[in-house]
Amino acid sequence: MSDHLARHALRWRRSSYSTGMNNCVETAPSGSGRLLAVRDSKDVARTPLEFSTTAWASFVSGLKR
Repeated sequence: MSDHLARHALRWRRSSYSTGMNNCVETAPSGSGRLLAVRDSKDVARTPLEFSTTAWASFVSGLKR
């Protein structure tokens, strides 16, 4: 499976705070579970960004402060 197809096979999740108007960030575990794919719900065709789960947890923790 190509990298492009593998990204489309991901199980994307939206925040429970999302209003459903496609104005949010979606995340999906990728690979071995050590990476997290992140995409804009308004532009799902764009290549998602990938972060380590540690980096993403740190980012989200900073948002909560």
